[in-house]
Amino acid sequence: MYTLITGASGGIGHDLALLAAADGRNLVLVARSVEKLEELAVTIMESNKTEVITIDVDLSDAAGVNILIAEITKKGIQIDTLINNAGFGDFGDFAKADLSKNMEMIRLNISALTQLCHFVLEGMLDAGSGKIMNVASTAAFMPGPGMAVYYASKAYVLSFSEALTRELKGTGVTVTTLCPGPTDTGFASSAGLGKSLMHRILPPATSIEVAKAGYKAMMKGKAIEIPGFTNKLSAMSPRFTPRSMVRNMIYGIHKNH
Repeated sequence: MYTLITGASGGIGHDLALLAAADGRNLVLVARSVEKLEELAVTIMESNKTEVITIDVDLSDAAGVNILIAEITKKGIQIDTLINNAGFGDFGDFAKADLSKNMEMIRLNISALTQLCHFVLEGMLDAGSGKIMNVASTAAFMPGPGMAVYYASKAYVLSFSEALTRELKGTGVTVTTLCPGPTDTGFASSAGLGKSLMHRILPPATSIEVAKAGYKAMMKGKAIEIPGFTNKLSAMSPRFTPRSMVRNMIYGIHKNH
């Protein structure tokens, strides 16, 4: 049995791979960066008696998802744990955004995640056990003017995962949605945010802190995990705040990045 982790070359995915390996799990690690994947695989195998398979594909391309599924199927790999961690964001007003980049974001954050969940569920249901973790964000709980597609994609991840949690009740398969707030990874810089106001208002957690919270929640079969008290408040506040105020607040934060 193997744990499949996407976006494993850095940040939260990298740390989740280390935690899973320390737990004695065989791994299938997926990312675009073959060099970083190979470095991580060597590090893991030097300190753990576990098998590590690396597959470098671009999951923002539909062909990449099909390549990954075909490779796993060809090798006869049985996945009992899936961690959909791969994802990215883009900063700026939608009307002026690079549409092709936003479509790649949708394919990675939504389509690839959905397809991989469907792929592993047949085997998990046949076995009567399995764990899925889908990485969303506190962004899933609110609209995100200035990062409209990213926030919307994470809202999909949360809604989809919660629905699966109920559909799979009693099957032995659990779905956990990890919703971190600002985290000290390469995400902010790659999204064009730099040291954003959001990161100044909510000091970022370390990726290992987020990974540990998510891994523990997944192993318990918890439906939603929001690491950190301030992040829990941030995620819950839109329930009690007029939506127009939430929209204006998030837009102001993004405009002052």
